[in-house]
Amino acid sequence: MKNKEPLIVSFCCKWCSYTGADLAGSSRLKYPANVKIIKVPCSCRVDPIFVMRSFGQGADGVIINGCHPGDCHYSTGNYFTRRRMALFGEMLSFMGINKNRFAVEWVSAAEGARFADVMNRFVGKVIAGVK
Repeated sequence: MKNKEPLIVSFCCKWCSYTGADLAGSSRLKYPANVKIIKVPCSCRVDPIFVMRSFGQGADGVIINGCHPGDCHYSTGNYFTRRRMALFGEMLSFMGINKNRFAVEWVSAAEGARFADVMNRFVGKVIAGVK
């Protein structure tokens, strides 16, 4: 992965994380331009197949961003995400994909700085894990 920025796919909850990403951009906070954001109604709508398809189409890392547990606009969507993706994350190693290439994070609408920090740390992890 020399001289190439990793391609990162970020699935963001429409209510919190996507708004946090928007706040990071409007606040001119720096995070890698190679992060491609896909807005979803809720983090629980991200199927593990979407993650695998992202890897299959060339993504170097995939991150799911949702509302903080307990703050989901759909009551328990993020609890469902946390449970399902914890199991899926364990399966990645079995499938030959470095676990550092996948993450689930919680970012609220008011946390633009946190969104930028999460993206910067995740890209660093992906770069270190892919080398």
